[in-house]
This record gives sequence, structure tokens and C-alpha cells, in this order.
Amino acid sequence: MALSDIRTGLRNEEAIATAVSAFRQVFGDRFQTGEAIRAQHAHTTTYIPAQLSDGVLFAQGKEDVTTAVRLCAEHRVPVIPFGTGSSLEGQVNAPHGGISIDFSRMNRVLEVNAEDLDCTVEPGITREELNAYLRDTGLFFPIDPGANASIGGMASTRASGTNAVRYGTMKDNVLAVTVVTARGEEIRTARRARKSSAGYDLTRLYVGSEGTLGVLTSVTLRLQGIPEMIAGGICGFPTLKDACNAVIMTIQLGIPVARIELLNALQIKACNAYSGLTLPEQPTLFVEFHGSEESVALQSRQFGEVASECGGGDFQWTSDADERARLWKARHNVYWAAKALRAGAAVLATDVCVPISRLADCVAETEADIEQHGLLAPIVGHAGDGNFHVSVVFDDQDPAEIEKVEAFVGRLNGRALSMDGTCTGEHGIGQGKQAFLPRELGEAVDVMRQIKRALDPDNILNPGKIFRLG
Repeated sequence: MALSDIRTGLRNEEAIATAVSAFRQVFGDRFQTGEAIRAQHAHTTTYIPAQLSDGVLFAQGKEDVTTAVRLCAEHRVPVIPFGTGSSLEGQVNAPHGGISIDFSRMNRVLEVNAEDLDCTVEPGITREELNAYLRDTGLFFPIDPGANASIGGMASTRASGTNAVRYGTMKDNVLAVTVVTARGEEIRTARRARKSSAGYDLTRLYVGSEGTLGVLTSVTLRLQGIPEMIAGGICGFPTLKDACNAVIMTIQLGIPVARIELLNALQIKACNAYSGLTLPEQPTLFVEFHGSEESVALQSRQFGEVASECGGGDFQWTSDADERARLWKARHNVYWAAKALRAGAAVLATDVCVPISRLADCVAETEADIEQHGLLAPIVGHAGDGNFHVSVVFDDQDPAEIEKVEAFVGRLNGRALSMDGTCTGEHGIGQGKQAFLPRELGEAVDVMRQIKRALDPDNILNPGKIFRLG
């Protein structure tokens, strides 16, 4: 499915009108139908057309969610969960219309078990809000996708981010969820035990399902102790392949790096302009280490030796919190830095992931592809786990540019799949990546369809995402 050809789907106007009337009666002012509100809940920060729901419910607790899903099930009207709207593949769009459930008011920490290093939260809390709450406990939640996303949204898209090389992704850090099924019944998928052999692993089924199998009402998370020391720094390299080789050697030697981010020369140029940095415009690694004072110093020296062997310059590292924060803020603002490269342009932010041994080849071939076809497209990556992102800057009103960008995305995903990688390391499938899922997983997609039909026979849970049923 081309990104420029997303279908609106079929709408049952009579059922939607009846459902909207029922929602007004049950929820009063917490249910809004104004166009501006609905447009905000179809928000997407990438090149996918917005498709508005017919109303937005600002849920205040799990009872609101169960009632809402039951109403939607009664009238066979779609329900679309909404966290903060930071997803990148159209997950919050409403191609068939329906009701958007906004979780921003369901943002409480329900329980913290400091001794067990876990907590349970409502899905609307953001990662920054959670870590601010946890600060006095000496614990933190390590998954950092860059955007201040909601925990429910992060679980739904199986997000990861800059810390994934050390702490894993959402699938590794969610112990259990409570979820409202398509019939409006709330179930709990697991207890807080760190391991279990009790039946199907329903937690993993719902984590990454993008709201197509159920609506999350709570998430139980693993936590980590705040490190005694955090040190980080940067190192430049003459070529992108040299930088990738340094990443590969670092991982293969078992140096316990917490973050290792790759920015190509164009992305450094964009960050310098947008974030006020003065870094040399060359491929650069942003690196961070967590641990004791002695272990961090040792890891930094070891990485410096690896970087030198791969042609890198001096590894400049610091434990100064303000300096590190300035660098990582620039890293987290790469989307906006890329967008600023061309006034008035749109950005298609896309990602792939390959086995770490193929990272250098995949990134080098992608950069050559960008240059050959005259695209403006900085590269940044969570290089420690083989995941990288391309932000293609283009005129979304020019059909010729749209065609060129879509052809590039096709080649990028084909390249990753040819290296036994994936078409998405952390953005999810949503609407934008549907064409590539069958190429990646083949007949396994039919099994996914069977699961969807079994758990959501009327296709009311975020329909039109991940794959098409018909």
C-alpha cells in the first residue's frame, strides 16, 4: 500500500450517529465532537493523511473505557485508543470513523513496588511523568523513544529507543497489562512474578498489537536503579562505515554501553543549526555509560580504544549532567532539526532494523541510495541494536517528489529484508508499513488475521492498522 493511497474504508453512518448520541448521553462534556478536537486526535508527525474520528472521549478511569468499548461493540463502531499522538505510522487515524479514546486523564501511578523493582501505571502517563514520580525512590523506567510518549502508546507499538541496547525494548519491560476486550470485558494477562509458564503469553500478544486486539487500562513495568554515575560523550569518524564498524566491535566485545547513537554528517549539520551545536560535520557517535565511577571510567577507555582502531577521533566524554543533557536534547530533536533543513517541507520519518553484523552495509548502501537519487534525508540510528531512522525531507504537494520518496522507502525496506532484518524496528506497522509486512513474515500474517478475527470478530478495535482483513 502506497503511503499516498491510504483508503478511507467503509463507514456505517447510521450506526455512528446512534453511537455518538449514546456517548453524549452517557459521558456529557467528556465527549467532544468539535472538528478541531477531532483533528488533534488524528495528528501524525509524518507523511500520512489525517483521518478524523467522529468523536473523542476523555476517559477518566477504566470504567469509562469498558463502558465506551461496550457502546462501540453494541453499535459496531470503531474505537481508536489515543495516548499523546507521537506514533509515526498512522496508528491513531480513524479510516472507518468511530470513537477516539483519549487517555491523557488516565495518568496515575497505581502502585510502586520498590523492593521488586516494578510499578503499575495507567496508560496515559508519559515516560517523563513516570520518571519524575519515581525519582525519590532511586528507580527509573529506562525506555526512551525520544518523544515524551505515553506508556500505553509505547506498549501498544512495542517501542524502544536510545537505551534499548542495554535495557531492551517495551516487550522486555512489560510484566503484565490489563486490557478491555472487544466485548468490553477487562482481563489481566499476568501477575508480577518475573517469570511464568502459566498458559499463553498474552502479555506479549497485546504488547505491539497497536490497539487492534484490546484497549489497555493499566501496564505493569520493570524498573531499574538509577546508576551511581552516568558518563557520555561523542566521537567523530571519517566515514559512516567506520562509525558503524566501531559500533559492531563495541557490541561484539561486550562493552556494556547504555546508549550508542549514530548520526551521519547531514544530521550533524542539521543539529548544529537547530540546537546551536558546533560539532564537526562528519559521522558521529553519541555514547553513554551507566554504572559505578570505576566501571564507567573503564568502559569509556575501552570504547575510546575501539573508536581509535576504527579511525575515530578523540572520544570526548563527560559526567557533567548539563553537558550530557544538552547533547541528548539535540539528539532527541533530530526530527525538527531535519524539518528545518527545508522551509515548509514535510518529513517522512521511517526506520528499519538489521542484524548488527549487517548494520554497516545497510547504512552505507542507504546513504549511497540517498545521494544517487538526490534526496535530502539525514540518518540517525540506535546503532547498538542495528536500528536506524531516515528522515526524508520533501515537498508533500509535489507528486514527483512523493513518487521519489515512496520508491526510496520501498528500496530501504527491501534492503533491510534482504539482510534478514525488519521493516520496522520500533515505529510499528500502522498504516504506513502494511505493504512490507507480508514480505517480511509471509504466511504468518494469515495467523495474525485469524487471531484478530477470533478476538475482535466485528473489527471494531483500531481497524485498518497492521494488515487488512479482506
